[in-house]
Amino acid sequence: MRAISLLLLVRLCASAQSPLAAGVDAYREGRLRAARESLEAALKANPDNLEAQTFLALTRAGAGECESQSPALRKLWHASGAPELRRLAGLAALQCALAQGAPEQGVPLLEELKSAYPGDADVLYLGAKLYLKGWNDQVAEMFAKAPSSYRVNQLSAEIFETQGNFGEAAGEYAKAIQKNPRAINLHYRRGRALLLGSHDAAALEAARQEFVAELALNAEDAAAEYQIGQILEAQGNLDGAARQFEKARTLRPDFPEALLALAKSRARQQRYDQAIPLLQRVVALQPANETAHYNLMLAYRKANQPEAAAREKETLDRLQRPPSGEFSDFLKKLEEKPKP
Repeated sequence: MRAISLLLLVRLCASAQSPLAAGVDAYREGRLRAARESLEAALKANPDNLEAQTFLALTRAGAGECESQSPALRKLWHASGAPELRRLAGLAALQCALAQGAPEQGVPLLEELKSAYPGDADVLYLGAKLYLKGWNDQVAEMFAKAPSSYRVNQLSAEIFETQGNFGEAAGEYAKAIQKNPRAINLHYRRGRALLLGSHDAAALEAARQEFVAELALNAEDAAAEYQIGQILEAQGNLDGAARQFEKARTLRPDFPEALLALAKSRARQQRYDQAIPLLQRVVALQPANETAHYNLMLAYRKANQPEAAAREKETLDRLQRPPSGEFSDFLKKLEEKPKP
């Protein structure tokens, strides 16, 4: 008798469920046809209900009706409804832009969503898909419409770089340079690809020539000056390297890598009064730069400034210290071997 009463109660509750609630539940369970029927009934009873409007648009879009539902979803995104309803409408509108092959139409909406829901995983995920779709479309169009352009070779080289095929990348950059010898940044990218591919003597010299060629086109390229300095240093020309690092620092006063390299050069020459200010600038620009703090500590010691060296040692220890906390302590315990 009790079982019959419980069954009757369940049936009564089900029958008492509103069309809106039934539609929302059906949508969340993936029963789109049932959801549509219930939500249409809910809207018939109350045409101004934003929740029913939103979930009906979501249901129709989920059934493949993006073309007809995109305007409604965008309107609901800009409506003054509950934040979660607006979020669902915005995400669905973004998905429809992707489904319709129109990623460029979704970019403004993506920026609005990121502003309204910063750090939202769903927004970031769809944003990644949107930009990837746009990238793929543009690449396909470039290869189809401008196959002989130097930009095709440049793009091919950049793709090879991301794959770690630096030899192939250098070859494609060379083709791009042949097609457009005056294009800025091609020599620099080829020089970097050569260095990433090998550090043997031939590669170092070939890369140096590329950076020199870049400077012939862009005399104020601090990065090219710095790269030449790195190569000269590897080739044993320490004085020439120092001059290049100084040029890079002059062109870009807040270039951390150049400042650090120049400071190391000054320290090797025992010119600690010049090395220390350079290193202080680096740690001001990059407080977590362990290499800079280490070199600054050494420079203080050599300059007979033990208290300053001790402070740098404390900072360095703090940067190198593993994170602490309950989870970190748990991991440490897992690593501990039981005593025999």
